[in-house]
Amino acid sequence: MSQPTVNVALADRRIVIVGAGSGIGRAIAHAAARAGASLVLAGRDPRKLEWTAGEVGAHAKVDVASVDLADNTSIAALADRAGHIDHLVSTASAAANGPLAALTPAAVEQAFAAKVSGPLFLAQHFAERIDPAGSMLFFSGVVGWRPAPERVVMATANGALGHLVSALAVELAPIRVNAISPGIVDSGAWDGMGADKAGFLDSVARRLPTRRVGTPADLAHAALFTLTNPFTTGTVLHVDGGGRLA
Repeated sequence: MSQPTVNVALADRRIVIVGAGSGIGRAIAHAAARAGASLVLAGRDPRKLEWTAGEVGAHAKVDVASVDLADNTSIAALADRAGHIDHLVSTASAAANGPLAALTPAAVEQAFAAKVSGPLFLAQHFAERIDPAGSMLFFSGVVGWRPAPERVVMATANGALGHLVSALAVELAPIRVNAISPGIVDSGAWDGMGADKAGFLDSVARRLPTRRVGTPADLAHAALFTLTNPFTTGTVLHVDGGGRLA
């Protein structure tokens, strides 16, 4: 796995990463650990979190905690366990795809918990625990700026998150609040396509201005930038290969 250059601004900083069990969250955990941060890895699957913890433990002090962004009590418990921190990252997502007529309230609520209400309550519970020079980073997605058929919930939730970070940046200043909006990333999310995955990713790459899809390392580089740049807040950083333009 390609890793960003070590960033001394994260040395000895304490970072909570929600969604660290796989994909982009796991890559950010690796990058932050190599930069000297101590980590709280959080999510719903303790087995995946322990896997990541085992990988990065040689480079960093690591704690593992469960959290469900659809459960405000769970979010409060994570904040209490984490204590004082420097940065909070959430890569959480939950799909609610399909035609409008087939959408269910439960799926829609889960999707908004991951992208809107969950980040809102993470901000609420962690605001007094984050160093004033620290930051929060959430993950949106390209469909919020380039809607597609049968992605109405995903488009709405990702777009709402973009507005949420602007509002939180004003509300919580001087704590910085940002979002990253990835495009199509070969993060493991497409592995369920089996033999069709390679053809799908190739077809996407041909349409993108970068002529390739993203990697978790691309997003980890971007995450370290937003965490450490003291003049960046209220911003959605598009790391999508130009996907919103294609």
